[in-house]
Amino acid sequence: MQTRSVAAGRGWQWLVEGFRIFRKQPLTWIVLMVVMVVIWFASIMLPLVGPLAISLLSPVFLAGLMLACRTTDEDGEPELGQLFAAFKTHASPLVTVGGIYLIGNIVTVGIVFGVAGGTALPTLMGKSGGDIEATRAAIRGLLLGMAVGMAVFMPVLMAAWFAPLLIVFKNTPPIAAMKISYTACWQNMVPFLVYGMAVVVLWIIASIPLMLGLVLLLPVLVCSIYASYKDIFPAEAVAPPAEHPLP
Repeated sequence: MQTRSVAAGRGWQWLVEGFRIFRKQPLTWIVLMVVMVVIWFASIMLPLVGPLAISLLSPVFLAGLMLACRTTDEDGEPELGQLFAAFKTHASPLVTVGGIYLIGNIVTVGIVFGVAGGTALPTLMGKSGGDIEATRAAIRGLLLGMAVGMAVFMPVLMAAWFAPLLIVFKNTPPIAAMKISYTACWQNMVPFLVYGMAVVVLWIIASIPLMLGLVLLLPVLVCSIYASYKDIFPAEAVAPPAEHPLP
């Protein structure tokens, strides 16, 4: 599958393009994101099962949001039902991606605390009796653990970034989709770095007024994922999704 490398500045343009898509149907997109946030909060409220379930199903919901992005981009009107559309057509391969992503998260967390040491968190929670040196050591250990964990987690994130789109738009098998996604992200590491830094800045700005800015930023970020797909997979963005109804 053909991909292309783009200039560093395209990382910022993905956000600009995401805003352009969002602006076509702002109210519908806000509703879509509110529903998604409600689903997420409801899931994490369920002990153990909920967080695992939402991790597995997140690529399915993301694929549905990408279908809504394409509809909006083509001057159609996205519908709430598109959020759940991929459950009927590509649930199994998307859950496979979710499972691999979940395992990557679990491994990353294990590495962070393994490198930091088992006493780092209790120490930072004030259980060291106010020992300043112990606290400093715990902070150093945790920072090192987070750095190592991030190095391990980034390839997982890269493999999962485009995978739901490749599955729902091109009917690509899950493992192949993750390999293609990783390669595409690796080839565009610099624009993704620009994109990531811009997202951090925008997130901080959007969080200042009681986090109300996130109401606008979240749908723009979702639409920017679709924008990055269109940019790096230009020929694939217009192909209709293959339908495989469940028996």
